[in-house]
Parts: sequence; C-alpha cells; structure tokens
Amino acid sequence: MGLEQFERRLERMVEGAFAKAFRGQLQPVELGRRLTREMDLHRTVGVRGIISPNHFEVFLATADYERFEGFSDVLKRELVEAVREHAGAERYVFLGPIEIVIHEDPDLSTSTFAIESDLREGAGGPPDWLVLPDGRRVGIGDEIITIGRLPECAVVLDDPNVSRRHAQLRREGGQVVLVDLGSTNGTKVNGVTVREQRLVPGDVISVGTTTLRFEPA
Repeated sequence: MGLEQFERRLERMVEGAFAKAFRGQLQPVELGRRLTREMDLHRTVGVRGIISPNHFEVFLATADYERFEGFSDVLKRELVEAVREHAGAERYVFLGPIEIVIHEDPDLSTSTFAIESDLREGAGGPPDWLVLPDGRRVGIGDEIITIGRLPECAVVLDDPNVSRRHAQLRREGGQVVLVDLGSTNGTKVNGVTVREQRLVPGDVISVGTTTLRFEPA
C-alpha cells in the first residue's frame, strides 16, 4: 500500500517540471522499493515489538545525484512517507525519527545506487513511547503518529469502534500532544473526552475500545 501511494505521488510530481529528469533514468520508486526491502531484511524482534531501521544513507551515482539535487527535499519527504507507511502496514516500530540522507558517490555507475540502514535512537536518548495493548511500543519522534484503522496509519488498530483516521500524536515544543481527528466515538485521556490534550507520564488514552498508554523517554 505504502509503495503504491508513493509511486502515485511521484507520478504526479514528475508530470511537470521534473519529467525530463526521470525519463529513461533511475526512477525514485526504485529507491522506495529498496528502502522497504532494507526495512524487511534488517528488522529485529525486541521487547517493544518488531523494530525496523529508521536511519538510511542513500548513495547515488554523480549523474543521478545531480539530476535529483534540484528537488532532493521533496524526494526525501516522499521517501520518509513511504518508509512510515510500510512500517504501519507491517506493524514495525522505530527507535527514533525516520532519517534519510542522500549522498553523491562518484564510484557508482549511472542508474546504480546503494543504501545502508541502521537503527538509531532519537537525539538525547530514546523517543517517547506509545504502549499498545499487546505490549508493543511505538516510538514518538518528530514525525506525526496517526492512529486508526487504515493500513497507512502509523498505529493500525483492529477495532470497529476506532475511526479510519481516529487521532494523531504530534510533538510541539518538546511535548507530545494528542489530537482527535473528528472521530465518531471520540478520544479520551484518563477517562475524559478530549479534542486536544498535552500528555503527561502515565496518561491512558482510549480510542474505541482500545486502551493505549503514554510513556516518556
């Protein structure tokens, strides 16, 4: 699902100014496929669940690096989104925020590339955690964490009382904020219905019939 959405977004992007840069050359979706393969190959099972690499170094041949350079920020954002969506589909968790760094490697031939992946904790230690009912933990870094039934959500819950996109966790000024996304059955913190709430250690979040717990670093 994540790669299909990634490919559709990239197709729309290259219809315009970037079309010539992609024609007959290395395609960005190839990078997305390799990134998700890296996640699958280097995942590890821990007490928090299945942990995926979250730091990726992408090495491009000089010609490809120069072609992508003008829109590298857009490309990195789309690759980060593809990684996040794949993690949601496979129920992977991260130790820290997703990071993608693109390098030029003059030793590579045009249209060839290499990717190295690593498990990295967030700056200053592990991120805050969202603890799921089965004990798995989802790291809360700088990326928005969406909770819901849709496969592309970062936290996918098999609960008919949970909306497709139920709530989000966002980091604001060093604190984690829970935001209800107009869900049908509402979102509660410690039994009280909220629209938006800054979380404190030990807060219990209720979405549908599912209970989650917030734990700080």
